[in-house]
Amino acid sequence: MAKHKTSLATRILWGLVIGIVAALATLAIGQWHAPTLAFMQRVSSAVFDPFGQVFLRLLFFVVIPLVFSSLASGIVQLGQLNRLGPLAARTFALFAANMVIGVAIGLVLMNLLQPGHHIDPLTAQKLMAEYGGSAVQSVRTHAEQPSLSLGLLVEMFMPRNLFGAVVGNNRGVIGDVLPLILFAILVGAAGTQLAPDKRQRLQDGLDLISELMTKIVDFALQLAPYAVPAMIYSVIVKVGLDVVLALSVFVVGCLLAMALHLFGTMSLWIALLARKSPWAFFKNIRPVLVTAFSTSSSNATLPTSLAIAQEELKLRPTTSGFVLPLGATMNMSGTALFEGCVVLFIAQVFGVELSLATQVIMLLLAVLSAVAVSGIPGGSLPMIAGLLATFGIPPEGIGIIIGVDRLLDMARTTVNVGSDIVTAQIVDDSLKRAEARNARA
Repeated sequence: MAKHKTSLATRILWGLVIGIVAALATLAIGQWHAPTLAFMQRVSSAVFDPFGQVFLRLLFFVVIPLVFSSLASGIVQLGQLNRLGPLAARTFALFAANMVIGVAIGLVLMNLLQPGHHIDPLTAQKLMAEYGGSAVQSVRTHAEQPSLSLGLLVEMFMPRNLFGAVVGNNRGVIGDVLPLILFAILVGAAGTQLAPDKRQRLQDGLDLISELMTKIVDFALQLAPYAVPAMIYSVIVKVGLDVVLALSVFVVGCLLAMALHLFGTMSLWIALLARKSPWAFFKNIRPVLVTAFSTSSSNATLPTSLAIAQEELKLRPTTSGFVLPLGATMNMSGTALFEGCVVLFIAQVFGVELSLATQVIMLLLAVLSAVAVSGIPGGSLPMIAGLLATFGIPPEGIGIIIGVDRLLDMARTTVNVGSDIVTAQIVDDSLKRAEARNARA
């Protein structure tokens, strides 16, 4: 199984490289023969995008049953409800620290690079005109959302109609995952109170559902070496290098901040807190990072994360089943980092000065809003529009970055998912050490 996963990851990586090279070649040809580029853009929309969606939809199919079964099973396996406390405490503490550090890194780099000062007003207007429609939609989506309050939090986690909230009223989006997570925790907690034989039957049933969903994931992953190059080719051909070049300092700054957080901060955490080799760790989770990058979805990557955590990292199902489903919804360090970068960048473009105190407030708001972001492609844009309005920056300014959002979405999802599995590794190791100390005592 391990060799199969490694081989698949290598094939996906090669597919990614081929897709990028083919896209760059198409853009180069389009410089002297525009009809060729236009034709390939139509082919991408008509053929490559639907093929990529088949791969994504197979993964989305299993998200809801897999989140429920893995999270509930992880808690049931604890056996005693009082063991949930240390597991949850460590998990949420690492989630919070992870996101705060990520946003701080992003803000520091944006202040150093000052990318907004490299965009002249004419270029900004051109980008706004080209992507203004999407920006207006994001602003409208945020305007339709009620402001955060205790009542809203209750509604988010405990809707009157659980089934309706989870299923959703739109076949084009995944339903709300937060109430599903709370319900799974309650089911798992109640399961620990059952008689041993009944608790075992419940755990066996949940594990069976999880195993079935994992088999469906295996079907999807067989398409990955072909779907990944199709999706990345389509993105690059449609976005074009001109938009990327216009926003090059901003894009490079964001990517550098994300790389520093994922391979810098997370490597230190793995070395110091988990006491493992960062190189070996990242080599083991390579399939997870590749899947996250290609799908731009934490939810779509969750099945792969659970499989790698148990098969490659040898994490206990109790830990991976609790930490990873929660992380796919709540631990959005890459998204929080990106939100802080975007707000500061657009503020610079419009000449809005944000003091250090204001940026500290923005850091906290970016963390809170990132938690509310759905684990699906483009889920952060409405939240960014809200943050812009909060600090007196025209929300329509989001149109400046929408052209490169798809590429950066792939990168920030990789950070989100990578941070989740790092957290799972650290929590699992810390609990094992604590149990060993208790056993010796």
